[in-house]
Amino acid sequence: MLKNQEHRLAVAPMMDWTDRHCRFFHRRLTSRALLYTEMVVADAVIHGARDRLLGFDVEEHPVALQLGGSDPAKLAEAARIGEAFGYDEINLNVGCPSDRVQSGTFGACLMKVPDLVAGCVAAMKGSVTIPVTVKCRIGVDEQDPEPALDALAGGVFNAGADALWVHARKAWLEGLSPKENRDIPPLDYDRVYRFKTRKPNEFIGINGGIQSLEEARVHLDHVDGAMLGRAAYHTPGILAGADAAFYGAPSEAFDFAALIDTMAGYAARHIERGGRLGHVTRHMVGLFHGLPGARRYRQILSTDANRPGAGSDVLKTAFAAVDFGGRAAEAA
Repeated sequence: MLKNQEHRLAVAPMMDWTDRHCRFFHRRLTSRALLYTEMVVADAVIHGARDRLLGFDVEEHPVALQLGGSDPAKLAEAARIGEAFGYDEINLNVGCPSDRVQSGTFGACLMKVPDLVAGCVAAMKGSVTIPVTVKCRIGVDEQDPEPALDALAGGVFNAGADALWVHARKAWLEGLSPKENRDIPPLDYDRVYRFKTRKPNEFIGINGGIQSLEEARVHLDHVDGAMLGRAAYHTPGILAGADAAFYGAPSEAFDFAALIDTMAGYAARHIERGGRLGHVTRHMVGLFHGLPGARRYRQILSTDANRPGAGSDVLKTAFAAVDFGGRAAEAA
């Protein structure tokens, strides 16, 4: 078995979205898919409020910490801290194209300095016992994706990386916003497939534009893992079928009523600690996409859940608005 082969499906790290509440919710839908944190800058891990930045619920496992940075020593220290917090994997961001990331000389701009990335991976590998992985693009700006991906990937695997997740688009550091960089550069899945044929003994996962579990399964004919991003966030109900589709779990109806009960209890505990209901429910708005009553469900979570003093009962009220038509336990 390849290293990391158990992680055939993953939910991508997404800034402002995949926080601890999102991950706890997603874990209720799939027990096996690998979940990622938002990117956390190495300096923040070292000098910031670690409990706030790195804290997570034990039920989120398996969960990976994604780090941003370009200083090998700082990344090594941040990786050690992440391992001590209990994360199952440390991932290096070599794909984010935001202005903030570029100003710090990390993220997608690191595609231009593969030797530095390899040095970062080697330092992180030397500091932890858990897997160290990389998430990258196929290239940036005017780079030719053929040599660009080969150089980056060859370096990180020689440095000991346990897996490479490739967002199958270029990133344009000039002229496109981060949002545009998620849509405008064309997808080139074949480029990732070609690379995998040359690295049969290394774990290569693919990301970018995957809209369903069915599409993810098709990719697994060519690569080792598939990573869902916005589709998992905006229509999270698709994750309810992931364990059966990818991990051999029994194919059976999903108990959404039990899910809501669990999330209501989780939200109540968060509120008791001084949090707000909306911190939790904002990640659940798209759960019942396509079902009668889903619009009313979304309205309740978007308005009532954000009112001052809102309690977890709002979540149950929203759930009661959904009409399953005899499919109350099926995946939405």
